[in-house]
Amino acid sequence: MKILVLGAGAFGTALAIGASQNPRGHQVSLWSRSPDHQRLLYAQRENARYLPGFAFPTALTVLRVDAQELQRTMTNQDLIVIASSVSGLRGLLGQWATSPVPVAWVCKGFELAQSAADFGLMGHEVQAQVAPELKAGVLSGPSFAQEVARGQPTALVAASAHASVRKALVDAFHSPLLRIYASEDVVGVEVGGAVKNVLAIATGLCDGLHLGLNARAALITRGLAEMTRLGLALGAHAETFMGLSGLGDLVLTATGDLSRNRRVGLALAQGKTLAQAVEELGHVAEGVYSARTVVHRARTLGLEMPIAQAVVDLLDGRLQPQQAVAALMGRGPGQEL
Repeated sequence: MKILVLGAGAFGTALAIGASQNPRGHQVSLWSRSPDHQRLLYAQRENARYLPGFAFPTALTVLRVDAQELQRTMTNQDLIVIASSVSGLRGLLGQWATSPVPVAWVCKGFELAQSAADFGLMGHEVQAQVAPELKAGVLSGPSFAQEVARGQPTALVAASAHASVRKALVDAFHSPLLRIYASEDVVGVEVGGAVKNVLAIATGLCDGLHLGLNARAALITRGLAEMTRLGLALGAHAETFMGLSGLGDLVLTATGDLSRNRRVGLALAQGKTLAQAVEELGHVAEGVYSARTVVHRARTLGLEMPIAQAVVDLLDGRLQPQQAVAALMGRGPGQEL
């Protein structure tokens, strides 16, 4: 297969490395929007900025072209993978709106709302607006870039309404060390990927305040309930949230030390400001940008998401870390659903 990965952040680079080492012998191209980054990737044969320490296999080509020239390569590919942040997805999907080639994105979260009265959209909703005829899907699940690049065992979900997209993703990435499971539930996979980032901030806060393992288990479990409620209201399948892109990704992101969103929560627990926490990361933490949209969408659907709401209040400075915990623990008794 010929595979084009658009976006040379940590995860896009890791996927490109993994695909280029696939036993099927794929030809993989990696593209960065920045000409300077393209030059460094090409010269160093390593992504020293976002994924240092992983040399590029010989089957991985770094493209040194601008966005206009990039479009000329479209018909020569068997699969296009968009590995930008959520904020960059709309523009890239617009460029490939008429592509006959299957397209999938790997970003997780909500696009920022266009106005205070509006709410942001998930990837499949953005695609429905800007490229409705595109055969597209999403690749998601519990996966840290470093472990994917290192070839450590990982399992992901390829979700699409189109069988051809699911097959292309399985053919591109399935290997003895990277298992790809197919799903038709795009909504559920995307809700899981977006909401778990918000919940990971809450769990990082919990651990940073040394509230204990009981509290962490309760937070993850009740967070899963919030995620599932929102997903079902948006048309997802309940079983998706007990799978890789729901429970699996939540556990990884909420407890793994490589999790950016968890590290935001840990930093806030230490008394750092949100600006300081984000600056220290040096990478995007999608939960920071998705939290408000998660709560807004839940509210428009008549749903309560108290953990997500506490995260929003914390990020917006309405609550201090200890106050956020008190707000959650001070709620009245309820029935577990």
